[in-house]
Amino acid sequence: MDLIKAIEQEQMKQDAENFHIGDTVKVYFKIVEGATERIQVFEGIVIAKNNTGIRRTFVVRKNSYGVGVERIFPLHSPRVEKVEVLRRGRVRRAKLYYLRGRVGKAAKVPEQIRGHKGI
Repeated sequence: MDLIKAIEQEQMKQDAENFHIGDTVKVYFKIVEGATERIQVFEGIVIAKNNTGIRRTFVVRKNSYGVGVERIFPLHSPRVEKVEVLRRGRVRRAKLYYLRGRVGKAAKVPEQIRGHKGI
């Protein structure tokens, strides 16, 4: 059991969790197509974080041409290059699944005032 934890600890990224639920983020994800690699950017709102340790994942949702698109990213994956925070969101719950049923301005999360933790 100790051996498994030691190997997982090696592979975990440092400073990977620089974002919270409700934040608008850009996820830079490495895509391998045959022999070529490219970076694809997925921009949206973080609606959930799941699990702990090396298995930590987060769900990002965006609207693309009127259709809601969600993608689950493993936080400590070597394919996730970086997660860039664009806006800090002010939310009062851990999972924002209610955004799935909303469209347009109703699907927005209020922005957190700079310097305040928010309620």
